[in-house]
Amino acid sequence: MDQVPAGPGPVPGAGILSIAEIAEIVSEALDDERLQDIWIRGEITGYKPHQSGHYYFSLSEDLNGRTYVIGCIMWQNRGQSLDFDFKNGLAVIAFGNVQFHGPNGKLSFLVREIRSAGVGEKHLLVERWKRELEAEGLFAVERKKPLPLFPSRVGVATSRTGAVLQDIINIISRRYPLEIVLSPTAVQGDTAHLEIASAICALDGCVDVIIVGRGGGSFEDLFPFNHPDVVRAIAGCRTPVISAVGHETDFVLADFAADRRAPTPSSAAELAVPDQAELARDVKSSLDRLKLALDKRVQDAMDIIVDLKVRLHPRRIEKRINENRLNVAEFEEDLERAFLGKLGAFRGELARVQALLEGRSPLTILSRGYSIIEKDNEVIRSARELHPEDRVRLRMADGSVKTRVEEVCIDKEI
Repeated sequence: MDQVPAGPGPVPGAGILSIAEIAEIVSEALDDERLQDIWIRGEITGYKPHQSGHYYFSLSEDLNGRTYVIGCIMWQNRGQSLDFDFKNGLAVIAFGNVQFHGPNGKLSFLVREIRSAGVGEKHLLVERWKRELEAEGLFAVERKKPLPLFPSRVGVATSRTGAVLQDIINIISRRYPLEIVLSPTAVQGDTAHLEIASAICALDGCVDVIIVGRGGGSFEDLFPFNHPDVVRAIAGCRTPVISAVGHETDFVLADFAADRRAPTPSSAAELAVPDQAELARDVKSSLDRLKLALDKRVQDAMDIIVDLKVRLHPRRIEKRINENRLNVAEFEEDLERAFLGKLGAFRGELARVQALLEGRSPLTILSRGYSIIEKDNEVIRSARELHPEDRVRLRMADGSVKTRVEEVCIDKEI
């Protein structure tokens, strides 16, 4: 068993770290957000093509008489999109993460994207412009204006000598001939953005729709159409704007501010105006449908007229009148029979009620020999209501008699 030699300094114990533990600590420390998803600048050194297709190189920087170096790795699939000659000595900017590989104890920068320094800085500038302009609301969907259905004037902001203008003229002349107003401008160069913005503003309010365009090109060629001056000029237009810069896969900031984006200038011309041949087909189709509908209405009306002629023929009318007369006569007979039947029943009931009333009438009772005694116009119902010497009236069936009471006799109650 090996013995740890005694001597000055701390005595090893349970706090001894393994190499793997150190590597893990260093790796965790490098998870700092400041070392993740970052851009770094440097000069390519130590690059040699590898048979695997992966890129192994370093980025170096000289500062204050010292050279600082960091090893880099870029996988083959990331390197396939390079648009410049990757070689030693080239200044670049690279995007990726700092990482530590524990098994070989090596710190490196894992590259996900790399660009030559000049173009790369412009890419970063465009990304910054995009964030700023988006924050201003210039790319908001609710700002988009609809294109006119039937414009009378189309404005074009592009180069006077480029093929773009001729393509637009040819397509519009063929599809829907109208007035084309050119506002000429340079489409590339250091000051092109100023001319493009001015050309757009000159057309605003003078035409029904504006096409801003140029042909395809590199990122550098299309760079002026990313400039905030051009974006703000488009966003500030009262007139609808179609952006047609580059080819289908090219995108510039002007596309996001425009009311419509066309993949090519030719497509922009097709968006700007309708197709007169298609309109003619639509009109013909509408006329055909209208004619069919009108023919059907006329035929329906004729059918109604024929039917009315048949139904209103004098013989048919006379026959209908006679039928109605017979129906009325039958109805009168039925009504009369029903009335007479009800009237007989009513008369019988009336006689029964009359007999009942006559049987209960006071006059009928009086005719049997009875009389009614009244005192002071009140009917007397009990002998107790009378006293000797009271004057009373005796009402009989055929008259009345006034008399005086001589004596009142009350029968004993049983």
